[in-house]
Amino acid sequence: MANKIRKLIQDLVEAGFHEIKDSGKGSHRKYTHSLYPGAVTISGKSGEDSKLYQEKQVRRAIEEVKI
Repeated sequence: MANKIRKLIQDLVEAGFHEIKDSGKGSHRKYTHSLYPGAVTISGKSGEDSKLYQEKQVRRAIEEVKI
């Protein structure tokens, strides 16, 4: 079963990412970290199921900042 979008966001925030305010359109949100080049974009409402590519992107971003 897929994680919810809110779980991906929670994982990013716990890893030290923070949301870039007023950067996304509609249900898109961007998260950045001082050790991560670029930003992670999460699309979808918080109660929706996440897509596999979103989970992989979040997992890779968190692993990259922990190294």
